[in-house]
Amino acid sequence: MEKATFAGGCFWGVEHLFNEIPGVIEAVSGYAGGSRDNPTYEQVCSGRTGHAEAVEVTYDPAKVTYRELLNAFWNMHDPTTLNRQGPDFGHQYRSVIFFHNPEQEAEAHGSKGAAQAHFQRPIVTEIVPIDRFWRAEEYHQRYFDKHPGHASCHWIRGWVPAEPAEASTGA
Repeated sequence: MEKATFAGGCFWGVEHLFNEIPGVIEAVSGYAGGSRDNPTYEQVCSGRTGHAEAVEVTYDPAKVTYRELLNAFWNMHDPTTLNRQGPDFGHQYRSVIFFHNPEQEAEAHGSKGAAQAHFQRPIVTEIVPIDRFWRAEEYHQRYFDKHPGHASCHWIRGWVPAEPAEASTGA
């Protein structure tokens, strides 16, 4: 099993969509990219911890590739809006790919370049190393399964970016 971590606005929708992908063992809502150990939802929402609402994906690479997860990520949110996704705004709702190793970093940069062709505005998604992932409180886990009928600002666009050229570590 391998891990991948993404932030694309409110974690509820991102987690739900990743959990729908065959080969994903589990997608978990949490916090990444900040300065406080074990932050709470209220602390992250204050905007003072530096964390993004993020989703840690555990997947079976024999069933789904990291590239396919990246493609799903570009398709499930608007990576051209800075610190915003739908009605949610603030640094905690920024678009980020947190890479776990140099291979993921290179793949993320290549994928970002390929995805840019599908957007009129520049992609603002950060690509940064994962430092620590903090699992969110239990009431955030599988939120849409627990609250059917709630709206989400996430969707699947229906396109898949072209295969990236040889992945590079350039932005």
